[in-house]
Amino acid sequence: MTGAVDWELARRIAHRVGGTDPLAQSYLYDSLAPDFEAFTAKAEKLVAEETGLVSLAGPARARVIDRSQWVDANIRSFQRLLRPLTDKLEEKLKPGLMAGLTRKTAGAELGLVLGWMSKRVLGQYDLLLTEDEDPEEQDIVYYVGPNVLAIEKKFAFPPGEFRLWLALHELTHRAQFTGVPWMREHFLGLVEATLESADPDPERILAGVRKIISEKRQGRDPLEGGLALLFATDEQKAVLDQVSGLMSLLEGHGDVTMGRAGADEVPGAERFHRVLHDRRNNRRGAARLLQKLMGMEAKLAQYALGEAFIEVVELDRGPEGLAVVWEGAEHLPSMEEIRDPTLWLSRVQPPVAAD
Repeated sequence: MTGAVDWELARRIAHRVGGTDPLAQSYLYDSLAPDFEAFTAKAEKLVAEETGLVSLAGPARARVIDRSQWVDANIRSFQRLLRPLTDKLEEKLKPGLMAGLTRKTAGAELGLVLGWMSKRVLGQYDLLLTEDEDPEEQDIVYYVGPNVLAIEKKFAFPPGEFRLWLALHELTHRAQFTGVPWMREHFLGLVEATLESADPDPERILAGVRKIISEKRQGRDPLEGGLALLFATDEQKAVLDQVSGLMSLLEGHGDVTMGRAGADEVPGAERFHRVLHDRRNNRRGAARLLQKLMGMEAKLAQYALGEAFIEVVELDRGPEGLAVVWEGAEHLPSMEEIRDPTLWLSRVQPPVAAD
């Protein structure tokens, strides 16, 4: 076994934790692939009309997968994305028993997280592209079939409306990353900068643990923002702030777009949004702790801030006021500007209208 993570162990544990849903064997499952193929194409058209963002990568491709397939796809993505960090960890791990235990521990932890997420996620746009992988396995919009069916059954969602609604969200993200020429490279550059600046030094980890204890004693929540922020260096925190600002913008823009683009097509959109929002926020016990460790609570708050940011910008500059953010990375809001849009409005001037 090479590498700082036992990826095969992560895969096995994630498959076990994710399990299978009886609906995966249901006759209803056969309706998913043709529906999502049609709704993905329709959503792509509606998103382009609403946002003006047209993919430069050709028509979107939909793929319905089960939980195990979602785990496998994300492990492949993690192996590519985390390579700078795992290479550093590998250099610090000396051969022997402790190195093997560290790899297995990392694999087990990742497997638990992916397994838990595989039971929750409904759709995902895979934005990673690499030269060493089959092009047919890249730039795909995934829909996790068993989870979609389970949600539709539990909350009596009309399948046609709900599936188009999901497609609108994922196709908005694809439009952001493939319709804005510099966006994918910029986002991955931020992620790589975070990983390359990571310092997998045990002393830093111990310092993080001491910080958890200190914050807890002072009555503060030490896990606000997740473990990544807790153990981050000052350099990483600066990059994470840029990532947070960008993701708040993209997710807020995604929610706003799916509501507007589907206004005439998805009468139940408001109910879908409310039910899934409550579902995310009402977790208890171990699920709530895992959500905090991953920083997902902070992310949910940031996404709401993203919507509020867009609302303020449009009130000030009209429906086209946000368009300037797609012109260059220098126009993207920081997390501070997301929280206080007036800072962004004073920094970024609207484009000069042509005579």
